[in-house]
Amino acid sequence: MTPKSGLFLAGSCIAAIAAIGSIFELTSKTPQLGTAPTGIILALSIPLTVLLFLAAVRDARANQ
Repeated sequence: MTPKSGLFLAGSCIAAIAAIGSIFELTSKTPQLGTAPTGIILALSIPLTVLLFLAAVRDARANQ
C-alpha cells in the first residue's frame, strides 16, 4: 500500500462512519444538526465512500 492509497482508504472509512452516523441520527427522529443537513451529509458520504474506496484499490493495484 502506498501513502496515497492509504489516504484514500482512510477517507473512505471516515465517509462511511459519517454515513452510518447520519443514518442513526435520522432514525432517532431528532437529529442534532437538523433533518436537512443530516440528509445532505448522508447523500454526500455514501458515494464518497465508494469513490474513495475504488480510488484506493486502483492506486494500490497500480503500484504493486
